[in-house]
Amino acid sequence: MSANVDGKHKGHSASAPSDLELIGTGLKKRTEIALDDPFLRKAVAFTTDKLRGGKYAATDELGNWEDWRERGRAIREHVISNLDYYLSQFADNVAKVGGNVHFCRTGEDAVQAFMGIAKHHNAKLVAKGKSMVSEEIHLNHRLEEEGIEAIETDLGEYILQLAKETPSHLIIPAIHKNKQQIADLFGEEAGREFPAETKPLAAYAQQRLRNYFLEADIGLTGCNFGIAESGTVTLVSNEGNARMVSTLPKVHVVVMGMERLVPTFADVEVMLNLLARSATGQKLTTYTSFVTGPRQEGDLDGPEELHVLILDNGRSAQLGDPVFQEVLHCIRCAACLNVCPVYRHVGGHTYGSVYSGPIGAVLTPLLQQDMKEAGELSYASSLCGACYEACPVKIPLHDMLVQLRNRKVKMGLTPALERLAFKIYATTFGNVKLYRTATKAAYYMQMPLVRQGSIRKGIGPLTGWTQSRFMPMKQKQSFRDRWDKLQKELQSSGPPPKLKKEQEEKKR
Repeated sequence: MSANVDGKHKGHSASAPSDLELIGTGLKKRTEIALDDPFLRKAVAFTTDKLRGGKYAATDELGNWEDWRERGRAIREHVISNLDYYLSQFADNVAKVGGNVHFCRTGEDAVQAFMGIAKHHNAKLVAKGKSMVSEEIHLNHRLEEEGIEAIETDLGEYILQLAKETPSHLIIPAIHKNKQQIADLFGEEAGREFPAETKPLAAYAQQRLRNYFLEADIGLTGCNFGIAESGTVTLVSNEGNARMVSTLPKVHVVVMGMERLVPTFADVEVMLNLLARSATGQKLTTYTSFVTGPRQEGDLDGPEELHVLILDNGRSAQLGDPVFQEVLHCIRCAACLNVCPVYRHVGGHTYGSVYSGPIGAVLTPLLQQDMKEAGELSYASSLCGACYEACPVKIPLHDMLVQLRNRKVKMGLTPALERLAFKIYATTFGNVKLYRTATKAAYYMQMPLVRQGSIRKGIGPLTGWTQSRFMPMKQKQSFRDRWDKLQKELQSSGPPPKLKKEQEEKKR
């Protein structure tokens, strides 16, 4: 399931902050809100631990995991390095089997392309499978403005639609919700009470969503992988809703990022093995669908029309970049989220973007081309490198986060006080006399803040550090001073007796 309905944390605490509460707030404020929600922290930790454990078991069982990772990395590197060729091949093959391809430079272009299709068919109801790209371009809000009802059919996405929230995890969007919260949401929707139990909640969702599959004018899905050699769209899910959305409505619209391609079916086999094991610890997702064009003569099901919207929206700006091109290798497995110590404590809404965790901290400022505010996300990391170790295609996210920080500094977007502090730091550490004077003065300057041998409460930027970390006081005598003193004592007293005896024996 895509919600945390099986979590063990049954207490009905305050829910995660709504998106309305987070609008216009900075990273620090969003972090404070998340840290003040003990249930969110427990729920996220519980589920990410479970996913991480499942991944380790599944990859150990497969064997030669590092070889699989290297093969996956090579496939993604080859595709992104030759993206223009594979995009052309994919588009041509989609057209050959009767599909329609729409290249969309911006999110607004994609929205307008979808609106054109919807208006052509006088669509009133859109049934959606899980699609992070549609979240990226805020498609639901635009459909609502046009009077078109869009229903999320992924269980986790449906729960969040009722809660008026965005996803907080790439594959488990409602990771921060417990069964009682979900029961309350369903009760408000249905006008009756529900027990906080998985089976009745899932049964209600199934019954509620079934009619939408049958009544929808358009089915919308994302795309896990597009296969260039055949124009095939690959969809994976554990609920079967993607299969229903892509076959029952008369029109199927696929919204995909331009980088989500593989050359052949042999390549997609590798990627599906990496994706399922890294994401949920499964050998293969429950439902894996290959959609090649609309319904053909003799087919028992399938849409009458297939449209594929291929979105750029800042992705092409990373092509050729020696540092950030590899971010396009991502297969959206969320393995980096499941090992990130920062994500574990604050959840996905803290990132203020549809893409959370380490991949979101890198991808969001790049796609939005916003280093002033979105660039703050590069600091939401301990730079421990766990994300790289977990990534099935070896994206060096920790190195990219450092480079984003560097870019933000060079653009002069860091706080004035921080720039002044580092300027003083550089000047001091670049001059021996200044350094020695400053270190000696620091001993006396720290005294008003010292309690029982450590700095208990810092001032200014140090406050956050000392609230959660042990910061020992600076000693009056530095190691360098002690060393110099020791050397002088040795010189004045002469060599030790044993050494003196050895020197005399050598002279003889």
